[in-house]
Amino acid sequence: MVIIMQSGASTQEIGAIVKQIELAGMRAHLSQGEERTIIGMVGNDRPIDRSTFELMSGVDRVVPILRPYKLASRDFKKDDTVIQISTGQRTIRIGGAANGLAMMAGPCAVETREQIIESAHLVKAAGANILRGGAFKPRTSPYSFQGHGENALKWLAEAREQTGLAIVTEVMSPDQVPLVSQYADILQVGARNMQNFALLNAVGMSTRPVLLKRGMMSTMEELLMAAEYILSNGNYNVMLCERGIRTFETYTRNTLDINAVPVLKALSHLPVIVDPSHATGKWEYVTAVSKAAVAAGADGLIIEVHPNPAQAMSDGAQSLTPESYTKLVAKVRRVAEAVDRTV
Repeated sequence: MVIIMQSGASTQEIGAIVKQIELAGMRAHLSQGEERTIIGMVGNDRPIDRSTFELMSGVDRVVPILRPYKLASRDFKKDDTVIQISTGQRTIRIGGAANGLAMMAGPCAVETREQIIESAHLVKAAGANILRGGAFKPRTSPYSFQGHGENALKWLAEAREQTGLAIVTEVMSPDQVPLVSQYADILQVGARNMQNFALLNAVGMSTRPVLLKRGMMSTMEELLMAAEYILSNGNYNVMLCERGIRTFETYTRNTLDINAVPVLKALSHLPVIVDPSHATGKWEYVTAVSKAAVAAGADGLIIEVHPNPAQAMSDGAQSLTPESYTKLVAKVRRVAEAVDRTV
């Protein structure tokens, strides 16, 4: 259920509601709007008498949430969630129609210090505001390059110091969360880990924003339920990422579910990011898919860019050159302006 407080409800009235929720064996989650406070009640599935709360001081009304994902639902929060990230040199706001698009770009894997710092300067010059790069790499083959771990995290942090770009990098297990959180601004949960519930709980207990990628064979509801794990642990800074799903088509790596962008935006208040690189698997299609994603309402793009894709240690076929990325940003900017967004 959602308890909508009256405009101007006092701190004492809100506190009384929270206490009553906890006495019922549930957890209270507060959403502070500009005019009023909304309190989400989540926990077990036993029935709760709505009149208990409807008669309490400061309560406007009590609304049941019928969807299984409570905190991620628009029923809990009508306004778009806006995630704010400060790098010390700049502030980035992700989500909400009034804010610019989050432009995340960089190589699939952090290969060397020189490579990631060069990449950071190149993507910043092209218009990116967030640097992506894998320090830990989940690979299909155990013999493939697995990443440089903490050394790569240190190089990413150095790239941030030089450029002011925020850092997004993948975390693969609960025990990595404290380490990665020391260096990264955004924790990425990859498609293969979307239903790694121990990891979801761990990033939910962290203070870092989370980029949650949709599993390659997962429904939108399963993605939202995965987000619910993070939200229920107190971390409300979650971004949903559509990165393509597995279908019968073989001409692309995956099939971008463009439907997911407007559907997720309608069902949830969380920002929606699109990954056209993994969706297509081929650099030559990335620009077209990026424009489609922005036109559909995406709040940002995460794109693989490498100084020399032919020499990339992973995902070279889907990586853009810096020159190609510069052209992509210019084209995306025109589409964004057409739908009242900015880059």
